[in-house]
Amino acid sequence: MSNKPKIAIQGFEASFHEIVALHYFGENIKTIECASFPKLFQVMEKHQADFAVCAIENSLAGSILPNYAYLRNSDLTIIGEVYWRIEMNLMALPNQQMEQINEIHSHPMALLQCRKFLEQYPNIQIAESNDTALSAKEIKENHIKHRAAIASKRAAQLYGLPIIAADIHDNKRNFTRFLILAPPTATEHLPTEINKSSISFRAHHTPGSLAKVLTIIGEHNINLTKIQSLPVIGEEWQYYMYADLEFDDIVSYKKMLKEIKPFTTSLKVLGEYKQGNKIA
Repeated sequence: MSNKPKIAIQGFEASFHEIVALHYFGENIKTIECASFPKLFQVMEKHQADFAVCAIENSLAGSILPNYAYLRNSDLTIIGEVYWRIEMNLMALPNQQMEQINEIHSHPMALLQCRKFLEQYPNIQIAESNDTALSAKEIKENHIKHRAAIASKRAAQLYGLPIIAADIHDNKRNFTRFLILAPPTATEHLPTEINKSSISFRAHHTPGSLAKVLTIIGEHNINLTKIQSLPVIGEEWQYYMYADLEFDDIVSYKKMLKEIKPFTTSLKVLGEYKQGNKIA
């Protein structure tokens, strides 16, 4: 690997993905900007980046469901996670006031996190974009009056856009969980401590199979912190289960994986890593 690892991010300069990448890997990196999550996984599949930062859920807006499927269908593994506090700000060109704004642009997840604020302005048009920071960049580069963007303070500083409304997210305890992804060939930035894992599986379509899996997890004193289901495409009423597990005893965890296997199909460990801390 070169001195500067290449980090694929969904979004552009000053996006929250870039902010998390800089926090996790340090300043000496090269970010590979991806306009969408499918593009991010394509970049990794083509070996155009060494690692990826990928949002998976937000404490206000919920899970980013397609990313579970993208992850399962890739050969990437989770090597870490970051819970980043998200602060949303409304910004526009200098000398623009709230009463002059006709439209607000941002990423769909950002708009969801600011729903209560936006409901105060029913006459303002809301438009979805590929990225929070890109929304700010477009206003600056094209000198678009009467438009505002919801983005980070870093984006406001980078593009010289005054913040006309700060901290507009619905709840001040607004965190997004970002996964740090690596290919199977990675030899750097791997976890030195493991107390969490993410798995996916299909329970047998027989009475009690899923209950049996959950019982075995509990019998090994493993904390099931999240379980999410997604339909299996092309198979009606069949589901992949995605689970996050926290544990203190890795030997007991490995034993649990063996014990649930007879009750599942397509069992896949998506990653084993250290539980992330919330970054305020």
